[in-house]
Amino acid sequence: MSLPWLVADVGGTNARFGLVTEAGGRPGTVAVLAGAEHDGLPEAVAAYLADHAGGVRPGAACIAIAGPVDGDRYRLTNAGWTGSVGELGIPNAWLLNDFEALAASLPYLRGEDLVCLGGPEPSRGVKAVLGPGTGLGVGGLVPAAEGWVPIPGEGGHVTMPLLDERDHEIVRALRADGMEHVVAEHLLSGPGLSRLHRGLALVRGVDAPRLSASDIVARMDDSLCAQTIEVFCAMLGTFAGNVALTLGARGGVYLGGGVLPRIVDRVRSSDFRRRFEATPTLNDYLSGIATTLIVAPQPALVGAAAWLNQHLSNLEYV
Repeated sequence: MSLPWLVADVGGTNARFGLVTEAGGRPGTVAVLAGAEHDGLPEAVAAYLADHAGGVRPGAACIAIAGPVDGDRYRLTNAGWTGSVGELGIPNAWLLNDFEALAASLPYLRGEDLVCLGGPEPSRGVKAVLGPGTGLGVGGLVPAAEGWVPIPGEGGHVTMPLLDERDHEIVRALRADGMEHVVAEHLLSGPGLSRLHRGLALVRGVDAPRLSASDIVARMDDSLCAQTIEVFCAMLGTFAGNVALTLGARGGVYLGGGVLPRIVDRVRSSDFRRRFEATPTLNDYLSGIATTLIVAPQPALVGAAAWLNQHLSNLEYV
């Protein structure tokens, strides 16, 4: 299958594209396109190839989608794009869930790509990856005889795990304010930061403006914004611990997404790690699991490239 290969990471807000020009290589010619400026995935792919890639015709593609994937069909959870990968006009194209692609990147991230958040060094065992962006993604990575097998999931839509009375007060206030059912993604995402800020304002009985995630991150001198980030990181710790227990992720838990790299120091100094380990029966199990923040600029593109290289290599021997 002729080079170059197209790789993409398509989220609810942006679509990121790159080209792989040699087998086993990392993506280059990376560009980020705003989803709202394109009618759908075929139009965004065509715009990238024409405007950023010199009009090349890829011989293969791996497209990571922020939403459920069913064979050759996709549906973005937090945007209106839906369809078939066959509509892209690329002869050999495959779909992955976006956190499936992010999981596939983990063995290829090194040094400055990662920030330690506590625990021992990661091992080769089962790994979990999760992260808040426009939504909340969850995936896994299982070691195999040759290479790794990424596992997709929709864990961001589980019911929100609550640990202490403050957590419960916030959710009670949001339910009274009109949120019927609170899933993890409703609070642990970019839009979730805004909802948390609203919930804390209701609990504290203060009249606060409705702020975007960017506004909250930029106003850390404001006590309500600072507490919003604190609660966000703590709740994320509990959620990450649940994911680690569910997958048996003794090879490490990795945090990705677009929100956390903007508040690295806050995450490191937060209650995240204590809440990650806070279980009444298996805290020793969780204390032995590494937690690591991914700060690489486009890790899902790296994962899509790695998956495509491994998949095409395996096809050679079928």
